[in-house]
Amino acid sequence: MNEQRRQILEMLADGKITADEAERLLGAVESEPDESPAAAPRAKARVKYLRVVVHAEDDGAGGGPSDINVRVPLQLLRAGVRLASLLPPVAITKANEELSRAGVPIDLAELKPQQLEDLVDALDELTVDVDDATSKIRVFCE
Repeated sequence: MNEQRRQILEMLADGKITADEAERLLGAVESEPDESPAAAPRAKARVKYLRVVVHAEDDGAGGGPSDINVRVPLQLLRAGVRLASLLPPVAITKANEELSRAGVPIDLAELKPQQLEDLVDALDELTVDVDDATSKIRVFCE
């Protein structure tokens, strides 16, 4: 019970106000937004995983339906970004060249932990669903 409600009920018990007055006061107190710490909105839980779920009815080889459920811990990505900052410049250059050859144009020297956190925060609000006649793909954070 909050302090204002308690005071109103005490005034009613002491005969300082009538039951009708107490009812009106309680109604006014209940309609005010509660600013107590317990009433504050809880902070969103930090997302922990990037999930990729795929369900395909036919994998093309005639093998029937297939399901893929990948759950990547975001802590692994965070650790990877921190480790990339410890790599010598020569290693980063070689890794960038290999990534580029594989079709992944990422510059590891440019990855910063804050950028990853911004990306994770953006992913927290994002769910990607792809549905077609034979498959369903879903990417989201949890």
